[in-house]
Amino acid sequence: MSTATTTTNAPPSGGADFRDVVTAHAPFRTGRLVLWLVVLLVAADFIWICAHNDGFDWPVVGQYFFNPTVISGLYVSLGLTVVGMILGIVMGLVIAIARLSQDRLASGFASLFIWFFRGTPLLVQLIFWYNLSTLFPRIGLSIPFGPTLIDWDTNSVITPMTAAIVGLALNEAAYMAEIIRAGLLSVDRGQAETAEAFGMTRARALWRIIIPQAMRSIVPPTGNQLISMIKATSLVSVIAMADLLYSVQSIYNSTFQIVPMLLVAVIWYLLITSVLNIGQSYLEAYYSRSERRGATAAHPAPAAAIEEASH
Repeated sequence: MSTATTTTNAPPSGGADFRDVVTAHAPFRTGRLVLWLVVLLVAADFIWICAHNDGFDWPVVGQYFFNPTVISGLYVSLGLTVVGMILGIVMGLVIAIARLSQDRLASGFASLFIWFFRGTPLLVQLIFWYNLSTLFPRIGLSIPFGPTLIDWDTNSVITPMTAAIVGLALNEAAYMAEIIRAGLLSVDRGQAETAEAFGMTRARALWRIIIPQAMRSIVPPTGNQLISMIKATSLVSVIAMADLLYSVQSIYNSTFQIVPMLLVAVIWYLLITSVLNIGQSYLEAYYSRSERRGATAAHPAPAAAIEEASH
């Protein structure tokens, strides 16, 4: 009898003993606990030092955080970001399509545009646009090698605001063109071919089929570009554009409280980028919803989806 019991409780040949599973437990990770304690102690020590360092002058930070001059500069930075991104995305889409075109003239022009504006610093571009009157005292429309139809004084057209918008938009367009081009290339070529087989024009197939699928690849880097844009607006202060950085500079030039005023700008930039990060996360979740559905259900046939979009 004892022999039979021993045989019954023995693990099967080549298998694991079930008693090991019953008594199994996750090992206590002492190293990770120590690492967490070290990190928390260092962070707490850093926060304590910053909070009790008189050089930061936190009361001054609180005093000027909602100062009208600072808020006005904040509005300018946000406005430049919105306008620059919208123009950059629109121009970037056109340039990306031209870059993918079979026409050598369009593709060559798009490649040259991207090469120039990505290859030169944004700060140099802003200064160049601001000083455009040095090269062209008057700008206008004219017939090539012919008479001028209409012209304006360059200084009256290229104001600090105009130079800032043009510089930011053109620079952003070069980066967005490559982001959009990569997103369009990520969509399977068969989608466009199927759309053409259903009688859809290239423009309609691009708008209804290709771009919506490419958004999953376009949105994350576009969010990064938007965050970079809000920080890049600080460069317009060199052309006397009253953005957030220029506003705090105008204050500390008279009060000589440099560090507290710079902290005001830093905190505002961190708040804005934090909000943008949250928005980017929601957009990424929105455009990846089809992947989540695909994990539990089969994807619809591409032809059926394209036939529905063509109506």
